[in-house]
Amino acid sequence: MSTSTSVQNPNIGANLQIPTENTGTHNPDSGGLIDTATAMSALVDILDGQPTTPPSLYIDLEGVNLSRHGTISILQIYVLPRRRAYLIDIHILGEKAFSTLSSTMGRTFKDILESETIPKVFFDVRNDSDALFSHFQIRLAGVQDLQLMELATRTFSRNFVCGLARCIEHDASLSASERSSWMATKERGTRLFAPERGGSYQVFNERPLNEEIRRYCVQDVHLLPRLWAHYYGKLTKAWERRVCEASRDRVALSQTPGFNGKGRHMALAPAGWSWL
Repeated sequence: MSTSTSVQNPNIGANLQIPTENTGTHNPDSGGLIDTATAMSALVDILDGQPTTPPSLYIDLEGVNLSRHGTISILQIYVLPRRRAYLIDIHILGEKAFSTLSSTMGRTFKDILESETIPKVFFDVRNDSDALFSHFQIRLAGVQDLQLMELATRTFSRNFVCGLARCIEHDASLSASERSSWMATKERGTRLFAPERGGSYQVFNERPLNEEIRRYCVQDVHLLPRLWAHYYGKLTKAWERRVCEASRDRVALSQTPGFNGKGRHMALAPAGWSWL
């Protein structure tokens, strides 16, 4: 049985139902690979017209040196109303993943990603945006960056941002069994792709996709709605506005010629936030 939590945001005075259990981590139907134009067209039909409050679309990317200097292998998208993740095979589809028309509305995945009125939730959008813009000329819009939402809702120092794993550990309200499963899946996946563990990022391009890699791709994106609910319920109107502005700034910065997505500067809070 699936359960949900009611999250009230003081800015709008509305209760939002967000799943807190069984969001699909163990759903055998979740995480199917979208690797044909026909399947992509059907997926765009699903994505188009989803509810926007709370956001329906939660996105993450995997690749080899994910940036303008590397490649995108897989784009994971979790659709909250369906409680299902889809893995788009960018390695196989390439540009077709973004240009294939839906069968009903005549829209593309690019249209959805670039729509200001369709919210898309990322965790630290910068390298994802860099790769999407550099390789496929995708200008992301409507982005809500969970890393910035976490920073905005802190009651302690805002000098540095947190990574996704730490946010999941502290704020995703995992049960003991969920935590154990999450850590085991993360460990098995990391061993396969991390060079320092004897793995290779090329595993994301191997087909058929390794089952442990598929599970790795699916699990974190399933937990993003929980993080969104946790942080959104705490955002004041002023901080919500700052998160929106900083999310747009991150996307814009990632599209500049001199953007560098690696280094200690990536851990710094947006300018001025540490003093607020």
